[in-house]
Amino acid sequence: MNLKSIPVSIVIISIVFFSFSCSRADRQRDIVPIDQPPGYAPLAEDPSAYELPDLAEAIARFSANISGADRDREAFVEDFWRWIFSEAGVPERMARRVAASALESPAFIMELLEVLTQDPLTFILVDKQHALPSGFIPDNLVPITPGVLRVTRDGMLLRRNALDALYEMAIAAAADGITFTIGSAYRSYAHQVTTHAHWVRVLGREEAERVSARPGHSQHQLGMVVDFAPIDDSFALTPASQWLERNASRFGWSLSYPDGYEEITGYRWESWHYRYVGRPLAAFIDNYFEGIQQFALQFIHVWQAQAGEY
Repeated sequence: MNLKSIPVSIVIISIVFFSFSCSRADRQRDIVPIDQPPGYAPLAEDPSAYELPDLAEAIARFSANISGADRDREAFVEDFWRWIFSEAGVPERMARRVAASALESPAFIMELLEVLTQDPLTFILVDKQHALPSGFIPDNLVPITPGVLRVTRDGMLLRRNALDALYEMAIAAAADGITFTIGSAYRSYAHQVTTHAHWVRVLGREEAERVSARPGHSQHQLGMVVDFAPIDDSFALTPASQWLERNASRFGWSLSYPDGYEEITGYRWESWHYRYVGRPLAAFIDNYFEGIQQFALQFIHVWQAQAGEY
């Protein structure tokens, strides 16, 4: 995905938000151009292939299509944020802080747009309500080879970008005397059928739903997730887990199911389950969503739906 693939509606909305931050910071200044943040792909060589509308025209066109466009525009933005965060299930304390930040500075919107230029599999929402197709198989799956890290069995796979980031993180951990052991990685839809059925037999359906995703609803199907071993609560007490808590996001990895958030994620605490989301999204999660991956992914999902991405 690159800048050209971002829907114009998203860009226009971000322009509106940016215009507020400028006016609030200095009511007398003219609106200034928005610089591209680091990580943006360049536009096509032929500028006519993708041209943003004139700033004033864009704001006017967007405002003209808003019900109640005669209201104070700043009030609209506040209402929009309130609706977005409510739809995304983000706690009010978090929503208020992010909304205030977005009105004062373009940083939140710029970081969001940078996230949306990344590999779409880093931010796609896969949970109990949102499933991958049964036939979905990620591209660029490659085997995890032991060396700087250990594996509990041969033949485990990850997508190349996730594996490269895992090796990079493992090298950094090794410098601190930590060696990771990988217990699980990519699982196909068919594999998850077997896995989920096993836990239903062992635990009963109700308890199994807390610890095992139904087929299509597992993040493992993305090829962007690893379970560090041992795959049980004892992992949280290991030096490897403590190192990950402090450092994983620096390498683009995020804990999917943190302690105390089962009502939000749908799954009990899994200290061993980390998803590769990329550095921009990992920072976005930490900066605005208190390190809770689920809130950030739900927000992005609602944002894209509002912008007409789906």
